[in-house]
Amino acid sequence: MTERKPPGISFETWADRQIREAEERGDFADLPGIGKPLPNLNRPYDELWWVKEKMSREGLSFLPPTLVLRKEAEDALAAAAEAPSERAVREIIADVNDKIREAIRRPPPGPPLHLAPFDADEIVREWRARQPPENLD
Repeated sequence: MTERKPPGISFETWADRQIREAEERGDFADLPGIGKPLPNLNRPYDELWWVKEKMSREGLSFLPPTLVLRKEAEDALAAAAEAPSERAVREIIADVNDKIREAIRRPPPGPPLHLAPFDADEIVREWRARQPPENLD
């Protein structure tokens, strides 16, 4: 435990002595990151830096449910465009449409969804238009 600053000694001298004695004892010898620059030193200050670092270390992320569903819908459209068959396209769109309908029925917290269920027939038409004729059999 750190002792109190004795009267009659300047604060700087007292602090310097504490640091010197700790160095002599080897208290700073095995610290992680020794000799490395401080991470994120050139970034602007963020009050929630520690929360973001903790979430990054733990592999966590947080987005409001509506934003997660928007991203999932975007990914579903991309997956449907690359699907190997019309049946796969319809399954992908049906899955995401079920989630969109549920979110419309019971709006989750967060920003507005701004999504409507996709027209599966239209997406299949677009999928067919991109397919070479030999893949449509």
